[in-house]
Amino acid sequence: MDKTAYTVKVGEATPAAGGRPAAGPVYRSIYAKDGLMRLPQEIHSPWDFFSGAVKKYPKNRMLGRRQVSDGKAGDYVWQTYEQVYQKVIQIGAAIRGFGVKPGAHCAIYGSNCPEWVMAMQACNSQGICYVPLYDTLGQNAVEFILDHAEISIAFMQESKIKSIASILPKCTAHIKAIVSFGDVPIELKREVEQLGVSCFSWEEFSTMGEDIQELPKKQKDDICTIMYTSGTTGEPKGVIITNRAIVAGVTTTEHLLQLTDKVVDEYDSYFSYLPLAHIFDQVIGNYCISKGASIGFWQGDIRYLMEDVQVMKPTIFCGVPRVYDRIYTGINQKIQSGGLIAKHLFQYAYNYKLGNLMNGFKQHEASPFFDKIVFSKIKEGLGGRIRLMLSGAAPLPRHIEEFMRVTSCSVLAQGYGLTESCSGCFTSIANVISMIGTVGPPVTAVEARLESVPEMGYDALSSAPRGEICLRGHTLFSGYYKRPDLTKEVFSDGWFHTGDIGEWQPDGTMKIIDRKKNIFKLSQGEYVAVEVLESAYAQSQLVASVWVYGNSFESFLVAVVVPEKQAIEDWAALNSKSGDYAELCSDPKARRYIQDELNQTGKKLGLRGFEMLRAVHLEPVPFSIDKDLITPTFKLKRPQLLKYYKNRVDQLYKDAKMGTAQ
Repeated sequence: MDKTAYTVKVGEATPAAGGRPAAGPVYRSIYAKDGLMRLPQEIHSPWDFFSGAVKKYPKNRMLGRRQVSDGKAGDYVWQTYEQVYQKVIQIGAAIRGFGVKPGAHCAIYGSNCPEWVMAMQACNSQGICYVPLYDTLGQNAVEFILDHAEISIAFMQESKIKSIASILPKCTAHIKAIVSFGDVPIELKREVEQLGVSCFSWEEFSTMGEDIQELPKKQKDDICTIMYTSGTTGEPKGVIITNRAIVAGVTTTEHLLQLTDKVVDEYDSYFSYLPLAHIFDQVIGNYCISKGASIGFWQGDIRYLMEDVQVMKPTIFCGVPRVYDRIYTGINQKIQSGGLIAKHLFQYAYNYKLGNLMNGFKQHEASPFFDKIVFSKIKEGLGGRIRLMLSGAAPLPRHIEEFMRVTSCSVLAQGYGLTESCSGCFTSIANVISMIGTVGPPVTAVEARLESVPEMGYDALSSAPRGEICLRGHTLFSGYYKRPDLTKEVFSDGWFHTGDIGEWQPDGTMKIIDRKKNIFKLSQGEYVAVEVLESAYAQSQLVASVWVYGNSFESFLVAVVVPEKQAIEDWAALNSKSGDYAELCSDPKARRYIQDELNQTGKKLGLRGFEMLRAVHLEPVPFSIDKDLITPTFKLKRPQLLKYYKNRVDQLYKDAKMGTAQ
């Protein structure tokens, strides 16, 4: 199948010249062959999505959370679009009443909840830029962002106010007030106000706002939000996203779902738990709002995530690969613990449905019988009403994507995007099974090309084009806030350089294969694409997480591995070993067992000799956000991992060279 299946060439390749690498042809989605998608003229900003939905669906449920009584969470309690609108107008008026003018910046800090969305919409109503802060940020990062973004008012969870108070003396040049999502203890309120900053509960602040007759006029290219991501130097960098980019992202999402008849409507409900400070949840949430759908929030505790899903019963579920991996592992463990007949029935049903999907049947047509008698239990585990699943933020392993497509009784689409591209810039089409393992073709709002990366051996002009993904189009960001140097680094001749390495597939879809920054050279001169290796090793059912490291002064690789608890316990039972999980992880023979199994997995997947692991450390405690070892979307934070495990890594190298690594 050639590239004309899902893309159309709209520009020729350019050879290497003047120190610039070669670039491949420019491609556009086949669904935008006559030009990039046009944006709706009547929609200028996210506020238009919300205010329009209020007019169409005033009585629809909009925002909900579980009612907590005596420490126990019950059913979801909902506010309608009309009720949310009235509160948003009050909050927006209070912001303006505090002297914050259109174009100024307000921060939103805390985990997903109705107040988070209302604060965002209040800013939108006044033409004010909102600046999300990840719930997991440390004090240094929060201090940097408040000062760098010149925050006027900060909306936040009550639990964050104490830590904010400790850094306020360094941030009082701009900040005027703190507004809690809930109540504020009087002692804490006094502590903040003694620093010259006003402090309000949510209700106190909202009562300060009176209805206003006219909202500020907004232009298409006004800054909507500044979203902070990790910079190369460790300090956050602010990504400037305009109203136009958000509108393009939402419109593109709708068009992509139209291709599989899965457009969201007012009867749908979305489960919001991925950080609202991340562009993924932002765009999906805005899309749901534009359709009058409901958004229900988790409790903010990962232990109760699946319980929240089962109580809410959403129709739309978004996840990052780590979440789908945990779902996949949990289901597999239940299957393996079942009887022999049940396992054989499941495998027969799985193969039968997969075969029909591969032959072109749509999800609901592939096997209604087995959906009802075999896969319905998996569907019930996700609430019983899921009809659309989306995956983003990192590549979804092929075996997990296939498993979820077959067993969830729901369509699943995998996308690729960045904060800088306002979420998805490539997205697979849910009912096209051949797109498994890819992120699909470009979305209808962007054009894409690959640029060669000679030092990594990637050639954009080869028969199997590989190179750095470059983008241009409607959804791209405007630049990095106050960092023209960084903006200049990533923009060249109108193209945004993503830093990710892709490979065009014969049908015009894209496969993410590497990260330009996540490559290092071993002492013998071999280049190692570390994410490729981690993705390969993660296919072993024995491990939950793996971080691969290579020192440029050494000729081999080592790794820190978080093994699956059940796998270690099963090994211990077979080898007459005693001890708890942590003790078993420290057993030299357990380390050797996991290392050998990982290398066997690597060999099956075609990894080369220097890509094998010479030593591993088994870590019983999962990599966590609290330790700053992973991002809120579960991506590994490599510099932090190296710092945290420095002594352990040094010892692994010593043991391997002495032949004592077990």
